[in-house]
Amino acid sequence: MTFDAPLPADLRQWVTHLLPGCLAQVLDVSWSRGDSRVWRVDSGTAAAFVKVSPNPENFAREVRGYDHAARSLADGEAPRLLACDPGLRAILSSPLPGRVVRGLPLTAAEETRVHELAGRLLRRWHDHPVPTTGGERARILASVARQAEEAAACLEHTAHHLTDAQRALVQRVSHELPRLAEDLPIVFRHGDYSTRNWLWDSRRDTHSLIDFEKSDHGIAVEDFVWLCCAAWPPRPELESAFLGGYGRGLTDTERQALPLFTARLGVSYLDAGVTNQEPKLIDRGRTILTRMVHATG
Repeated sequence: MTFDAPLPADLRQWVTHLLPGCLAQVLDVSWSRGDSRVWRVDSGTAAAFVKVSPNPENFAREVRGYDHAARSLADGEAPRLLACDPGLRAILSSPLPGRVVRGLPLTAAEETRVHELAGRLLRRWHDHPVPTTGGERARILASVARQAEEAAACLEHTAHHLTDAQRALVQRVSHELPRLAEDLPIVFRHGDYSTRNWLWDSRRDTHSLIDFEKSDHGIAVEDFVWLCCAAWPPRPELESAFLGGYGRGLTDTERQALPLFTARLGVSYLDAGVTNQEPKLIDRGRTILTRMVHATG
């Protein structure tokens, strides 16, 4: 998705200093959301992507994510961090072959293959050790507790929009999720493991990963939430392919927790849609909750 926002003068000066030659082309490739600011820049002899993080926290997470990718993934499976500037909150990274999977007209066989490769890559990302402390685990469990509290608050606001089964599911989120989280494995998560951050090169049959601004320590199964709410319900063969690539099935506790994490997202969408009178968010929230009711039925 492309837009026409020009490269700001301070970024242009920074990029020009880093890339050989003069900038021959600047293309805005931001996503259509307010805080997405990404450009592809080309000097004729070198190309790169430049991204401005929306805040210092996202910038720090992204830089750390690039470091984790360099240590956990093979060459070509993630972009390389070429330079970064905390003052500008700017990141310069290498381009990769392939196209963003979101919106690609894939055959069923191709889509299954992409999910298998995505599962393999995520397993390597999760398995690479990043030490945690007792304080880190406490922070993660506190985050899950806040998610449960948020679900309870959203339920109060949206109860009249829900079926009995949907209300019961959201109540389970608020009551059961904090307890289940105590027994779930903690990893360094990507944080937004969805098809908009997957690249696939059909000629090479390779999968790669971008966008690390949400990466952080967290619960492993949280990286499956988007898949659970959007990709797997209508296409269960994609779940089988992904978990086959991941190399292990979910534990009983993970299978209990995943639809609850996903339902929490669904009721959050619904609450935002009702509050802001946005029909698309309302429909998205209802769809997710309906799917999770069926998944837990």
